[in-house]
Amino acid sequence: MYNKSMNRLSLGDRARILNALVEGNSVRGAARLTGVDKKTVLRLLADVGDACGAFLYDTMRDLKCRRIQADEIWSFCSAKHRNVPVDKRGDPNYGSMWTWVAIDPDTKLVVSYMLGKRDPFCARIFIRDLSERLANRVQLTTDGLQMYVGAVEEAFGDQIDYAMLIKVYGHEGDETNPETRYSPAVVTSTRSVVILGDPDESHVSTSHIERQNLSIRMGMRRFTRLTNAFSKKAQNLDRALALHFVYYNFARKHATIKTTPAMKAGIADHVWSLSEIAALADVRLDEVA
Repeated sequence: MYNKSMNRLSLGDRARILNALVEGNSVRGAARLTGVDKKTVLRLLADVGDACGAFLYDTMRDLKCRRIQADEIWSFCSAKHRNVPVDKRGDPNYGSMWTWVAIDPDTKLVVSYMLGKRDPFCARIFIRDLSERLANRVQLTTDGLQMYVGAVEEAFGDQIDYAMLIKVYGHEGDETNPETRYSPAVVTSTRSVVILGDPDESHVSTSHIERQNLSIRMGMRRFTRLTNAFSKKAQNLDRALALHFVYYNFARKHATIKTTPAMKAGIADHVWSLSEIAALADVRLDEVA
């Protein structure tokens, strides 16, 4: 719910705080950079994050995409899975969290996202949400995660061209060598597998969604590995994701397309400012009132 204490901050001050957050700073870092209290940053994130989530839910509809790439990116709340206390197992604020993301590689638009677990239930919800946002038949590429198959068949039926890109990995990083210990496994080969329809082989790729995963880790401190900036509450992680995707889609010019993904996709007529994003919370308050 919108916090009226935000009225004490000018729109410019709110925009400065959001700027610190979307550029990869932690909540404490944003507080230090802007000279406000940590609780103020968290309240602003709550207000604007909730408003961004509602805005994306309403706006990302009837999208005329031709191709979609989907993937999941790992993070955690409070503690990694193996360190979750026995009495906290099953608590949504503890353990591994997965952000499911779908991107249009032509416009770079993030079409749909969802925070949840990496299980068939969440796969079905995510793919169903994706299908409801699209205006026409698309070509979909995912990795080899098998739970996608049933989810795509259930949501799209035969009205999709769907292929999986299967990657074959080499050995993991050498645990005894600090230079390679945290390196990802090397992909030694790939092969595409047609699941539904007649996908164009030349567009069976997950390169753009994997690059989006990097943007997520660079743009949100909560996703940076080997730090203490991880989320303590799933709700705040979800709010940070909503803020990130509104900023990414509507306010940040993409280097390749020279404009924002939303403008390229025809759902925005200008590059948004951070003040406009901050003002979404005011709009939401008026609608609730």
